[in-house]
Amino acid sequence: MADPKRPNSPTADYDGPPDYRVIGRHGVFPQTSHDEIERINFLAQMNRHLAARVVPGVKAAYKARVAPAFAAAHGRPIGNRHEARKAMLGDQAFCTWSALRRMTMEQRQQAGRWTAIRQREGLNARASALTHGDDRLTLNPDLAIPRYVSAVDHHCMPGSYHTEYAPGDVTNGANYDHAGFVTTGGLLGKYSDGGGHAVVQWVKKNVPDFAPRRILEFGGTVGHSSLPLAQAFPEAELTIVDLGAPMLRYGLARAKSLGVNNVRFVQASAEDLTGLFEDGSFDWVQTTMFLHELSTRALRNIFGESRRLLRPGGIVLHVEQPQYAPDMPLFEQAMRDWDAFYNNEPFWSRMHEMDLDAEMVRAGFERDRIIHGGVYGVVDRELFPDAAQDDTEDYGRKAAWHVIGAVA
Repeated sequence: MADPKRPNSPTADYDGPPDYRVIGRHGVFPQTSHDEIERINFLAQMNRHLAARVVPGVKAAYKARVAPAFAAAHGRPIGNRHEARKAMLGDQAFCTWSALRRMTMEQRQQAGRWTAIRQREGLNARASALTHGDDRLTLNPDLAIPRYVSAVDHHCMPGSYHTEYAPGDVTNGANYDHAGFVTTGGLLGKYSDGGGHAVVQWVKKNVPDFAPRRILEFGGTVGHSSLPLAQAFPEAELTIVDLGAPMLRYGLARAKSLGVNNVRFVQASAEDLTGLFEDGSFDWVQTTMFLHELSTRALRNIFGESRRLLRPGGIVLHVEQPQYAPDMPLFEQAMRDWDAFYNNEPFWSRMHEMDLDAEMVRAGFERDRIIHGGVYGVVDRELFPDAAQDDTEDYGRKAAWHVIGAVA
C-alpha cells in the first residue's frame, strides 16, 4: 500500500485549491461556462503542483548540482542572487519549473481574457448601468499613462491595467478579477480580499484606537484589498486612486453590487495629486502589493505624496512580499527574482533590494516612527486554504506579506 506521507503518493490527502465555483460573485462578475471553470481549476491546481511538488526538486538540484558546479568552476561559492539565477539557467530542474510556471501565467491570461472578451458588450452595459452619473467615479481621459506602466503587460496581462477596447470598457478589470484565482489558488478568499482583511486585522490589533475618517489607497485597481477597509470603518470615506479606467469603472460597479458605498474611485497618477487633494487631508494612506510595479522614481514620488497627504498622526502602510535581506538564502532570492525576468514585472528585483526604511526617511518620515510588521491573508477557512498554516513556498505568490509604514 502506498505511503500517504510520501511526496506525490496517490493516497496522500488532497491539498490543492478549492473548486473555482466557491468564489464570490457580484453584479459585474463574468459568467463562466463549465469548460471555462475547469480550465481555471486545472491551471490553479497546476500552480499548486509546481509550488508543492516541483519547487522542492528545484531546491534539491540547486544544492546537489548547481552550487557545487559553480564552486568548482569559480573556486568560490555563489556570491549573490544574480549569480545564483544565472547558474540555475543551466539546470534542467529550474528550467522545467520556470517554463511550466510561465505557461500557467500565459494560459491564465488567455483563459481569463477569453471569458471577459466574449461577453464584453454585456459587461460594459452592466457596469454602465451601475455607475452612470455616479459622482463617486472620476475619470480623466486626458491622463498621460507613465511609461513605467504603458510599456509593460504586467504579469503577462495584455494591455495591463489601463488599456481600453471600447467606450466604457471594463474588460481588463473583469479579467483581472475573475481569473486571478489561477494565481492565488484561493489563498485570498471568496472575493480575493484576504489581503485587505489582513490589513484591517493588523490595524485593529496594533492601533486599536485608530478611527480614520478619510482613507486613501494608491493602486487599488478593482478594490480587492480596499473594500475590507471601507467595510471595517463604515464612518470613513475611502478613495481609490489608480491609472486604469477599466479597473475603476469595474471597481465602482463591483463595490455597489456588493453593497459597499463609502468608496470613491479616481483616475489619477499617485505620483502627483496636487490639485486633487490638499496637504494633510487623509488619516490613512494604504498600498497593497503595489510597490513592486513602480519605477524607482515613481516609488519615491509616491512616498513623498503619501507624506504630504497625511495629517499629523496619520499612518501610511505598504503591504508587500518580503525584501531581500542578508539572511534570506540566495536560492530563495533568485527564485523570487523569477517575476522580474519571466513574468513582466521589471521593477520587482530592484524594488525588493531597496532600503525602504531609508526611502521613507527620504520622503520626510521620522526614522523612529517607522512601522514594521507581517500579515497573512484572512479567509473563510472552511472553504479556502489557510496561508498561515501552509508551509508550501512558491516564492512570490503566498498570501504572506511584510508591512512597512510610518506614523506622520
